[in-house]
Amino acid sequence: MHSYEHIISLPNLLDAWREFARDKKGQNDVSEFSVHLLDNIFALRLELVEKTYRHGPYRPARINDPKPRDIHIASVRDRLLHHAIYRVVYPYFDKTFVFDSYSCRRRKGTHRAMNRFREYARDYSHNHARTIWVLKCDIRKFFANIDHIILKGILAGQIKDADTLRLFDTVIYSFDTEGKPNVGLPLGNLTSQLLVNVYMNEFDQYVKHKLKVKYYVRYADDFVILQNNKIALIELLSKISSFLSEKLKLTLHPDKVFIKTFASGVDFLGWVHFHDHRVLRTSTKRRMFRRLGGNHKVEVMESYLGLLSHGNTSKIQKRIQKCFS
Repeated sequence: MHSYEHIISLPNLLDAWREFARDKKGQNDVSEFSVHLLDNIFALRLELVEKTYRHGPYRPARINDPKPRDIHIASVRDRLLHHAIYRVVYPYFDKTFVFDSYSCRRRKGTHRAMNRFREYARDYSHNHARTIWVLKCDIRKFFANIDHIILKGILAGQIKDADTLRLFDTVIYSFDTEGKPNVGLPLGNLTSQLLVNVYMNEFDQYVKHKLKVKYYVRYADDFVILQNNKIALIELLSKISSFLSEKLKLTLHPDKVFIKTFASGVDFLGWVHFHDHRVLRTSTKRRMFRRLGGNHKVEVMESYLGLLSHGNTSKIQKRIQKCFS
């Protein structure tokens, strides 16, 4: 099901390469690796078979996605292995996740999460006939604070194959947050996207099955809970904060936690949500126009228009089209 032999098999490594290289053919390091592709894959597989594989260092970079982020890029051979691991273990872990976990999952993107939030608000408020309250939370420095020891313990409870666990150890311990040994996962690794969901699944299960919360949506480090009682949400917040701190060594961002009515507008995933519409967050809108100011490629315009189609943004769309006319 998720055996070491399956992960390091030649067919899986070759399939992983095809998926990894699909949209990266213009990158120099990928092109160099592909010149001697089979030799490089066979060499990687030999190290994995003989269990001498060691993960290489990372190259730091900064991206805008959509806000500035510091990421860490592994070598091509390491990223190839990340894809090989992901291909085998993702289907297993995905079945263990709660339905309303939406980040870095197939067919569980941002728009699905926003639509689910709107669906929950409509359902719980009886089509907006009664007041509902929303608890919105954000975890502080999410990737940078994932505890390696706790993560290893969670994996050991799910995976019984010792070699697969050892391989995960190699990937996990390939990176530390600066100044925090044995803490942190690198933004940029495909395996990191899976592992943070494995980590946060502990929280998801607690919220759904211990706290018995029905109306809950999480996207990465952002999550919302809907209730018809503000006091109940205040009590939930205390329990949630304690669980995250004691069990996962994570803390909520003090400036990004609020409890308010849905009707007053809830800021979630870059949009402010109301009963009958949603509008783009002001900071997101400003960032978008700053980036558009120096980039007049048609595909960039089409990308933003696609994003804006998910909300009430006709005036913004006309403004963008005017910039490109």
